[in-house]
Amino acid sequence: MPQQPVLVLDPEASDHHAEHQALRARGPATRVDILGVTAWSVTDPGLLKRLLTSEHVSKDGRAHWPAFADTVSTWPLALWIAVSNMFTAYGDDHRRLRRMVAPAFSARRVQALQPAVETIITDLLDDLEARPAGEIVDLREQFAHPLPIAVIGRLMGVPEKQRHGFRAVVDGVFATTLTAEQAAANTAALYAALDQLIAAKREQPGDDMTSLLIAARDDEGDGDAFTDDELRDTLLLMISAGYETTVNVIDQAITSLLTAPEQLGQVRAGRAAWADVVEETLRHEPAVKHLPLRYALTDIPLPDGRTIAKGEAILASYAAANRHPGWHGESADRFDVTRPAKDHLAFGHGVHFCLGAPLARLEVAAALRMLFARFPGMRLAVPAEDLRPLPSLISNGHVSLPVHLRPTSPAGDHGHDGIR
Repeated sequence: MPQQPVLVLDPEASDHHAEHQALRARGPATRVDILGVTAWSVTDPGLLKRLLTSEHVSKDGRAHWPAFADTVSTWPLALWIAVSNMFTAYGDDHRRLRRMVAPAFSARRVQALQPAVETIITDLLDDLEARPAGEIVDLREQFAHPLPIAVIGRLMGVPEKQRHGFRAVVDGVFATTLTAEQAAANTAALYAALDQLIAAKREQPGDDMTSLLIAARDDEGDGDAFTDDELRDTLLLMISAGYETTVNVIDQAITSLLTAPEQLGQVRAGRAAWADVVEETLRHEPAVKHLPLRYALTDIPLPDGRTIAKGEAILASYAAANRHPGWHGESADRFDVTRPAKDHLAFGHGVHFCLGAPLARLEVAAALRMLFARFPGMRLAVPAEDLRPLPSLISNGHVSLPVHLRPTSPAGDHGHDGIR
């Protein structure tokens, strides 16, 4: 088969749906340029699942990507491939690290967080309700952001005064418009914040996951304990993954329901549950569009006759795969909470499946249920087409989500329901 030209991905993802459609049109996998790095974007869900579970595909770039050394110092997304935690681990190292982190996200621990999550949501809704009638509220900034920050802060023991600082640097981790220098400066600031957290918890441990992980690291007799780098990068993973992604799912779910009010009607009529809304949002607009990177440990033949060569990079293009018509038919692009099969790859697949998925599902379902109960007449404050996507190849949300929380008077009604 003739070699296709490399498709350069738009760093700002200004029209990601069109770009994902173009990726799917090029076959099950195609070579792309992601901020100067060439990788195989995989959009066919069947192929992607096979690669995500294959022993011949690794996430350890240091060991299995020949271009690692030449890339890591100049690539704006270097942090995604250079961290030392279970996100980039392979084989026994991955199993060791995941085993140490998994207790934080046990079913019992997650369920025990539900009352605290609902209390946080209630407080946020009380603040929103106290705003003047007719005021436009940015729900991404004033609801979707503070909820997961507060929840992950509670889980990890991040002091409230330090949470804003973490938010700023985690935003930079997901940005794909930074220069290499800006990304390096953001990484330095992020690690400084993590070092501050570790020092505080060593001095005054608490009943939180950070203190537990530090205790595991400091247990000299345990040969499986974290290294210093693994401890710091594991905290980075848990804080960043538990924050930005949940913000995006809340944002996208609210947007989808306000732009397709008939779908909200399905929930209110009892024909769909809030859990259905969460799963369809994860399928239709997953929090992460593309996830860098994986690496072929051997030549991998593709269904169309091409080959991912040993040592080449692989980009998991989750958002494009989720809407593949071969998986969800001709209606794949439609948001439908009554869709019988809402299968998706929003949390990954295989051994790297997101440990925080149960907590994210709990947070988003509770947030939507309580928000729409408190403000049943909520409407977008701008036309749906005026909502600006985040300028990121990775993070899938909006720059802002302006709404009217209550119905406005006919004379001053500037709300929009997305139907023109």
